[in-house]
Amino acid sequence: MTDPSPTRNRILEASRRLFNEKGYAGTTLAEIAAAVGIAEGNLWYHFRTKRDLVVALEAGLRQRAREQRAAFPRGAVAGDYVECVLFSMNLAWDNRFLLRDHMQFSRDPDVLRRDPDMAADLAALHELLMRMKKEGMFRRDLRVDLRVLARALWIVSRYWMDHLRELEGLDQVTWADQERGVQHHFAVLLPYLTAPARRSLESAVRRVSGLLAAGQTG
Repeated sequence: MTDPSPTRNRILEASRRLFNEKGYAGTTLAEIAAAVGIAEGNLWYHFRTKRDLVVALEAGLRQRAREQRAAFPRGAVAGDYVECVLFSMNLAWDNRFLLRDHMQFSRDPDVLRRDPDMAADLAALHELLMRMKKEGMFRRDLRVDLRVLARALWIVSRYWMDHLRELEGLDQVTWADQERGVQHHFAVLLPYLTAPARRSLESAVRRVSGLLAAGQTG
């Protein structure tokens, strides 16, 4: 049974922050304990090793992603689409050490195996595109393979966070940074859409932007 104690949650949040900032190898259990304000022995009560922390953080990430997928459809497809894209981008950034440092903590030699949750995220994006096509949001004068388009869009969104870190050197991401990522995503998608569909998506981005600014989204 998962320990629901506040101390455990504080340890996980401190670990996530330090792993993202300093890397898995560059972070010690003593530093994590100090960040939480507890003795290292108290940390061991909850997590014996750094890898135990990674396992718990990854499990939490996968659970959040599965809950998000299970919640769709919520409403209008434009809103669902934008929410799906931004949720995935934010989740990737909040847990960026998991992919960046994978080789350092993985015990599985097959580190390039197919990830079922990533595959499910791609499938969810494809389903959203299918909904958009069913609602007549795609231009009829252009042919598009929705599976290829979904894969291209997923790659743009998934690796936007790596771009911010590796090419722009950002440690903290603002909504303006996320909005630039959405613009790159839409640069691939929008040419295939009708004018009303483009306006619907742009309106959804503005709505989600307002919610983020007000601190109302997770």
